[in-house]
Amino acid sequence: MLSIRPATEQDLPELLKVQAEAFAEYQGLYELNAWTKETIDNVRKDAQEKHILVAEWNGLLVGSVRFWSVAGVCVIRLLSVGPGYQGRGIGKGLMREIERLAAGAHKLYVCTMLRTSRNITLFLDLGYRPETVLPDHYHRTDFICFAKSLAPPR
Repeated sequence: MLSIRPATEQDLPELLKVQAEAFAEYQGLYELNAWTKETIDNVRKDAQEKHILVAEWNGLLVGSVRFWSVAGVCVIRLLSVGPGYQGRGIGKGLMREIERLAAGAHKLYVCTMLRTSRNITLFLDLGYRPETVLPDHYHRTDFICFAKSLAPPR
């Protein structure tokens, strides 16, 4: 059973382990050290400025995501689901929870590495539309960015 909640300090070691395992799949295609070797101190610093959600499957931490809002745009990054738990709707669940929590935003914005077809399919399935390609971007990697407009509050 899937549950999603805000991350706690106690979650950080497991969050980093799951994140490293999720991004390790792309080792050799991309420079991933920033995502596979992130430290607890980095996450603590991120948590001062961003929201961090974790996903649990039957009580086991299996995914996470970070997000924050700037001028009405909710920026999403580091969506990670452990390899053994992918394909169960966990990534979609995390994204839907962000959409629910980002009620004050008018737009959601997320980027992924251009050669990650599973991620691209996930965002398209959730109604995100390609907005831009960032060639030779972070660590000389090509990224594709997606956006989704949110309905104004009633």
